[in-house]
Amino acid sequence: MDAEIKRLVRQRAQDACEYCGLTESWAAPFNLQIEHILPRKHHGGDQIENLALACSDCNLHKGPNIAGIDPLSMRMTELFHPRRHKWDEHFRLHLGMIIGKTDIGRTTVDVLDMNAEERVKLRIIIELFRQSRQT
Repeated sequence: MDAEIKRLVRQRAQDACEYCGLTESWAAPFNLQIEHILPRKHHGGDQIENLALACSDCNLHKGPNIAGIDPLSMRMTELFHPRRHKWDEHFRLHLGMIIGKTDIGRTTVDVLDMNAEERVKLRIIIELFRQSRQT
């Protein structure tokens, strides 16, 4: 993957994880990573439309998964696809937690472990920091 593709992926994502929204400045010391939405093992390629920017937590939990079990319906459900889906249609943020609004949202939150205690605490800290800068 060449440097220009990496630059375009970061620019498109505005230097934030396309799954949980964590920005590069808050992701340190774990830099955001370019990941394959459809993993290579499932015949995904390096085309820019198959690449997303992800924090290390989301990327490591997602791994080669393209689906999971919706914890509400217990049905196999595809994961959130940053090129095909809109974040606000599948998720909402509430008190530091990412809430899945749809089967895709719930499954993605579950598989990517988006509400692990340390991740929720970090989102609360980020929100408090942003609020303090506005006053």
